[in-house]
This record gives sequence, C-alpha cells and structure tokens, in this order.
Amino acid sequence: MADGPCGRVPTVVADDVHIVYRVRGAASGRGGATAALSRMLGRGRDEARGVRTVHAVRGVSFTAYRGEAIGLIGSNGSGKSTLLRAIAGLLPTERGRVYTDGAPTLLGVNAALMSDLTGERNVVLGGLAAGMSRRRVRERYQDIVDFSGINEKGDFISLPMRTYSSGMGARLRFSIAAAESHDVLMIDEALATGDRRFRIRSEERIRELREQAGTVFLVSHSLDSVRDTCDRVLWLERGVLTMDGPTERVLAAYEAETGA
Repeated sequence: MADGPCGRVPTVVADDVHIVYRVRGAASGRGGATAALSRMLGRGRDEARGVRTVHAVRGVSFTAYRGEAIGLIGSNGSGKSTLLRAIAGLLPTERGRVYTDGAPTLLGVNAALMSDLTGERNVVLGGLAAGMSRRRVRERYQDIVDFSGINEKGDFISLPMRTYSSGMGARLRFSIAAAESHDVLMIDEALATGDRRFRIRSEERIRELREQAGTVFLVSHSLDSVRDTCDRVLWLERGVLTMDGPTERVLAAYEAETGA
C-alpha cells in the first residue's frame, strides 16, 4: 500500500464493508403453510426455504495505520467480532472490500489450540501456526510460559489444556500470539478472562507491539482496557460505524449515550 497522509503507512483499509449472515432454520408459520404460500406467490424465497438473513456489518469504512492501537466498542451483537473476522479473511464481504498490508492475526478467547494436548505442545504448535520457526519457538518458549503465568501454582504447562480454566487458556493463547510482533494483531476479548496482574502485563505488551510498528485492534467491553491501551476507537452499533476518533473523545460520547 502507498503511504497515507504525513507519510503514515496504512495497514488495513475497509471500503464500504457489508457482511451478511444467512442462517438456516425452521420455516416460518404453523405447519409451514406461510412458507408454502410464499413459494406459490414467488415471494420471500430465502424465508420460504427457512433461511434468515442477518446484516451484521453495514457500510463500514476506515483506514488503520501502522503504529496504531485501535479499540472496537459497542453493545453485544454490534458487529465488532464479525468485522475482525472479515479483516482476518475468515468471512467474505457481501459488498465492499477489505485490504490488508501484511498478514493479519486474529486472537480470540476460543482461538484453536488442541484441548487434548499439553500446554507445552500447544505452545509449540501455536508458535508454528503464528509463523515462528521451530528454533524461534524454542528460544521464546520459556518467555511465553512465564508471561502466561499458568505455572505460578503448579506445573500446569505439562497438563492437557482441557484441564485448564478458561482464564488459563486465554492467558496462554495471548502469550503465544504476543510473543512476536505482527503486521496486524486483532485481539477479541482475550484479556477479559485474565486476572488484574495479567491484564496489566497484556496492556503493556500491546503498547510494545504498537511501538514495534504493528497495528493492534482490541475488542473489549472493558472501557478501562481500551482507555489504557488504545489511541483510537471505532464505535459500532447494529453494524454501523457510529463514531471513529481519538480514544477519550469516542469513549466520552459512548459513556454519555449508554451510561457505561
């Protein structure tokens, strides 16, 4: 991508992005009579087939630049996680386009590690999946374990991940993903399940990643985490980008509107 204003380098461009889910379900109406009539009249084809459409993201446009940490806020179901999945290339757009410079990495609470394998083995597999070489994984292994803090009360790293609490799993996922710098790192509520000490460490690490010329997106219901970590905020409601601007200005408007 070409340089943006004042030499800033864009990493993500969302251009009038629309994302629509099509959810299959039972046909509407008792006994399907309403659906049958719709078919006869040639109306409501999706509804007649028991397919419901959800317009999750509606015409969102923005440009993210290298070195920014951007918070995504909004009520549940506002399209935050859906937008991140589209940036990561995991969801197609109905209309509009998403352009990225470099490889985007999406980290969520449910990021795919293998529950039957030990934490140790998952560190290796997760590091390889994140693009590290085997040698680099070995070099970073102890730092990852120490950062996660999961061994502070026992040798949990040698146990299967199915024995971990949700907080322990989230801490290990974040520690693996944040072990290296990223072109674009997207964090979806992964800090919400950590304890206070881990959140502080994580927020410090996010600031480091931003300073290493990457771009960080953070979806969080914790306005304090967004305030402490991000220099810019996107506020989505019902799939629409309501406001985009400096953190304090957007959070002040959001708190005034929602009473958060």
